[in-house]
Amino acid sequence: MLSGAMSALITPFKNSLIDEEAYSYLIKRQIKYGMDACVPVGTTGESATLTHKEHMRCIEIAVEVCKGSGVKVLAGAGSNSTAEAIELARFAQKSGADGILCVSPYYNKPSQEGLYEHYKAVANSVEIPLMLYNVPGRTGVNIEVETVIRLFRDIKNIFAIKEASGSMERIVELDWNVNEMAIFSGEDAINYPILANGGRGVISVTGNLLPNKISELTKSALNGNLALSKRINNELYDINRVLFCQSNPIPIKAAMYLAGLIKNLEYRLPLVMPSKENIDLIEKILQNYEVLQ
Repeated sequence: MLSGAMSALITPFKNSLIDEEAYSYLIKRQIKYGMDACVPVGTTGESATLTHKEHMRCIEIAVEVCKGSGVKVLAGAGSNSTAEAIELARFAQKSGADGILCVSPYYNKPSQEGLYEHYKAVANSVEIPLMLYNVPGRTGVNIEVETVIRLFRDIKNIFAIKEASGSMERIVELDWNVNEMAIFSGEDAINYPILANGGRGVISVTGNLLPNKISELTKSALNGNLALSKRINNELYDINRVLFCQSNPIPIKAAMYLAGLIKNLEYRLPLVMPSKENIDLIEKILQNYEVLQ
């Protein structure tokens, strides 16, 4: 079972191309500081701006670097086209990924029945576990609780959901209705509350910058030390907040550049550099945290 602390990896660029050396270093750093899995080519990895070839290469690198380390790979394999999502899911399985993270189809605004059929088709195309990804603020569609229940009960390899709706009421409702299903936090600000209410792990943006802290927060909660987990979550409040001062992943890439973790600060259009005010704010907040190299 995939569980525990995971980071939604950024995708570093150099001269408009994927910086494979930097990407490998960042994954090795995740391994070094105790993360349980890494998540390449999700929202934070700018997957919507990558070519399919680039997307697949990111999965390959993650699998190669994590091989033999005990750290698992949950590969992003979502698309607004079901056929494309199936292609990515099959590639992830062939490459050796331990599971796939499949975001709900964006832009199309499918019905709940459309969501059900989409996920059924993707899950049935592979044998590895599939995690649903609910992020209505980015996709324009919410996977209703009834649809989540139906998918979990009908399709054997759908095992979990990443919840980035921001609703704790929804977390409680999901846990009440499908307690066997693993719920993962997709909102760093509420990592602790989700873990304290039955969550099995986190998929973190902040974990790119502070994997040691996200690992400790998650593992302490899962081991029953809720007081320590809460304290760490509170310590991370300022950085969690500033990393969403603009659209993700604009701030996290800027923070990693300022911390010396990446040498080049590049984005893919339509994403652009953060404002000077936000750069200054990120730099100020970073002074309160020790970022390990």
